[in-house]
Amino acid sequence: MSSSPSGSGPTAGRLVAIVCAAQVLVQIGAYFWPALLPGLTDRWALTYTQAGWITAVFYGAYMLSVPILVTLTDRIDPRRIYLLGVGLTIGGHLYFGLAADGFWSAVLGRALAGVGWAGTYMTGLKLLADRVDDRLMSRAVAAHAAGIGVSGALSFATGDAIARLAGWESAFIAAGVSAAGAWCMVAAAVPARRARPAPAADGGKLFDFRPVFRNRSAMAYAIAYCVHTLEMNALRGWAVAFLAYVAGSTGAAGTALSPTLVATGFALLGVAASVSGNEVAIRVGRRKLIRAAMAGSIVIAAALAFAGTSSYAVAVTLLGVYGVVVWLDSSSLTAGAAGTAESSRRGATLAVHSMLGYAGGFVGPLAVGWVLDLFGGMMPAAWAAAFLMIACLMTLALAAFWRMRPRELAGDRGASPSS
Repeated sequence: MSSSPSGSGPTAGRLVAIVCAAQVLVQIGAYFWPALLPGLTDRWALTYTQAGWITAVFYGAYMLSVPILVTLTDRIDPRRIYLLGVGLTIGGHLYFGLAADGFWSAVLGRALAGVGWAGTYMTGLKLLADRVDDRLMSRAVAAHAAGIGVSGALSFATGDAIARLAGWESAFIAAGVSAAGAWCMVAAAVPARRARPAPAADGGKLFDFRPVFRNRSAMAYAIAYCVHTLEMNALRGWAVAFLAYVAGSTGAAGTALSPTLVATGFALLGVAASVSGNEVAIRVGRRKLIRAAMAGSIVIAAALAFAGTSSYAVAVTLLGVYGVVVWLDSSSLTAGAAGTAESSRRGATLAVHSMLGYAGGFVGPLAVGWVLDLFGGMMPAAWAAAFLMIACLMTLALAAFWRMRPRELAGDRGASPSS
């Protein structure tokens, strides 16, 4: 990788700032649906499983699209794929706001936005990885995740505020307009350049993912990322509904600290945790930080299962801690996969990493909705079962990560010279 783009264009630091700002504009509408889920579920007479499907289809469409779109960045300028992805995101949000009126139309709108996000999230990261040097890359990954995290966090409160002022349709239209701003920003400020793919050591074909799956270190980070994203998106997708249930069942429905504000707050805490977690990983070791974060997630998920519905204050406190713990290893996992990938297959490696991650992201919200329906809907036993399910899955992920022992990155404490 080079320290700056070839030809005229922004410096490496300015490039990181531009891409991160664009990601904020693209991501701002990503969680409007979870924020508005309780009201739209009632309006459209949806089951909790159907609501879970609308949440999950975004991640399912991402999962199916990302192996193609991100792998193509090993041969095509990532900027071109990125602009395509942003365009699809614009279309998905505008369709939802202008045409969605029930389950199937909502599924279609969210699926289109999911394909767009597949061409935007890891593609933006690949754009940075190709144009900044190795020492800046880990921090560029953290900054990229922070921009997305801040925007995702604000998405809850922003969607709720726009919906209250102008209706839920206007919220999704505004999200499409915001994404259009990101398209214009990257098109104008990031110069196009001819892709210069590095030759693969074994002469492998573009869509041959077998060498990626044989990279034990990158796969360890990817498998952990799969369950991490399952947990994170289950939390994002159902936090507002969970808090609304606890507030209503405990007599705290009129509190000024509304469920959407709490969801925004814990997501913002998560952004800070993600960035600081990457810095801690550099200083104490990436494996140690990730194992600690996974163990913490198990404990907090179990605590929510047993005590989360007892009072609104307890639910808010535990979710605040959970927001820190869940996001603590987010940047570290993705930086680990990118940093231990073969350079000629970094796009393919990020594609597999992201595909596995969003496979988890697809399963998480859907599984929570299914468990809620299975255990009788909005009641303490159903929420306890959902959180215990997440804790058990994270326990399995921690065991797999411990056994696979991935490599540290260059610059991490404890990294070998070969790292």
